[in-house]
Amino acid sequence: MVFNFSKSNLPKQLFINNEYVASKNSKKLELYNPKDNSLVANDIDLAGAEDVDAAIAAAEKAFPAWKKLSAKARRDIMYKFAALIEEHEVALAELSRITLGAPYGSFGKFETLLCAEAFRYNAGWIDKFAGESFPQEDGFLKIVRNEPLGVTAGIVPWNGPLGTAGLKAAPALATGNCFILKPSEKTPFASLALGPLIIEAGFPPGVFQVLSGDGVTGSLISSHMRIRKVSFTGSIATGKRIQEAAAKSNLKRVTLELGGKSPAVVFDDADLQNAITWTANALTANTGQVCFAATRVYVQEGIYDKFVEGYKKALLEKAKTIGDPDAESTVMGPLIDKAQFDRVTGFIERGKSGQGTLLTGGSRVGDTGFFIQPTVFTDVEAEAEIITEEIFGPVSVLNSFKTEEEILEKSNNTNFGLMAGVFTQDINKALRVASEFDSGMVGINCVSLMMLSTPFGGTKESGLGRECGRAALRAFTDQKTIMINMTY
Repeated sequence: MVFNFSKSNLPKQLFINNEYVASKNSKKLELYNPKDNSLVANDIDLAGAEDVDAAIAAAEKAFPAWKKLSAKARRDIMYKFAALIEEHEVALAELSRITLGAPYGSFGKFETLLCAEAFRYNAGWIDKFAGESFPQEDGFLKIVRNEPLGVTAGIVPWNGPLGTAGLKAAPALATGNCFILKPSEKTPFASLALGPLIIEAGFPPGVFQVLSGDGVTGSLISSHMRIRKVSFTGSIATGKRIQEAAAKSNLKRVTLELGGKSPAVVFDDADLQNAITWTANALTANTGQVCFAATRVYVQEGIYDKFVEGYKKALLEKAKTIGDPDAESTVMGPLIDKAQFDRVTGFIERGKSGQGTLLTGGSRVGDTGFFIQPTVFTDVEAEAEIITEEIFGPVSVLNSFKTEEEILEKSNNTNFGLMAGVFTQDINKALRVASEFDSGMVGINCVSLMMLSTPFGGTKESGLGRECGRAALRAFTDQKTIMINMTY
């Protein structure tokens, strides 16, 4: 099967058992381009119950042989798949951009290559993810094996269509599971286009499948009695429903990577320009549609005025790069769709009505598409919704603080706990504050980033479990203890 997908030849069918097939469900997905709200397609297949069952049956048939495949053979398939993604990354990024609106240079290339690197990284673990053994002084030699779960699934968000898919599919497949990918109904095309690459890489039929669909499809997956694990990235509300469905069905394993309201704390002794650069980039990457974006910025009183001046200037420069996401010079594209645009502008308008002082931005850009200025509010009260709720757009609050004790209380006073950042040139203070943040990840003199080799995830309502590194491999395996009687 030749890869020939593009914006003029969109993949619209389900990929089941290494074939593109029409959905048994009559309902279709309808998508629009966020740069001008023009119709992209209204005939994209939506997987229903029969389609989910068909994919699971194919995965169950494929699982025994895939589990037993040699480490070298599985590794080579995953390496080849990573190389194929890199070979076609421009086309794949375009397939995401047509409904996401993320410019290639500032985001599309990064998140597509993240998928490739996730496969390469996890492939390297295949013959190194060792079990354990315990000595036999008590008469029993104990061996602990890491065993695959079986049929697993990933439900990925619209804001990082392929990057997030790689974080889920790669460790699942590396550890010998079969995997069903359910892309967001807002950005399905790049995932659906993986079919020819899956075949060319050498994945056997049923091992790696793609089902486009909406929330109903996700519900079918999370409640299915024959899926052993689901990894989800998205909102807290949906994550809770998935966990409930998993518990009520077959108690399937669940990994949840949910929302964030990440604080960035800038002390008086910080490198001012470094702090400004990181926080401005963190707010505007993917037009603020990033779960770990630094949307609460706290600056100590001694440098607050200088930071305000520099932060505003940096965001005004970012605003000059807003435009057509297909143009090479564009850094910030539109919000993904009208629903998201209405949500973000609603927060901004309510913020203007007494929740804080508007420092910069706050307006739509142009009269076509869903473009919006980077927006900052200052002097925001702790109870205001713009400081407590995840907005998922380029909107931040900027407040001052006096003491370390005060800022730790403010930073942790949230039901989120995904990312935090501390900016200071005092390493003792940096490590002390990092230890006190109630957050799954902390940056020192940086913020809003993740690494493939280290656990990615949050505390509190920001999630359950971890992705990336060894933690992801453990999330897709069960430990089996074998006890050998050495005394007879």
